[in-house]
Amino acid sequence: MQRIALHTRLEPGREADYERVHAVIPPELDAALREAGVRTWRIWRDGLDLFHVVEVADYRAMRRALRDHPANVAWQERMAELLAVEDDYSGDDTGLPLVWELPS
Repeated sequence: MQRIALHTRLEPGREADYERVHAVIPPELDAALREAGVRTWRIWRDGLDLFHVVEVADYRAMRRALRDHPANVAWQERMAELLAVEDDYSGDDTGLPLVWELPS
């Protein structure tokens, strides 16, 4: 299982819209995420900055599986209206690099 951290940024003034849209995730998107190996996906917001932590079997495989999935395509179109930079799922990103972790 991989734990991936991500950072995205909202368009100014879209904070309430973003939270309203995320109040209910479409069931077909939920199913697609789970089928793609996502175990958990948490998002925190600080002003316009969004911080995501995703636990997933294989992050890059998840991105490939969701790139053209109809539920994700529709979701990304909605998110593109709210985010400063839209995610088109075209890259091979690996999320934010881990700098430090409290040792076990």
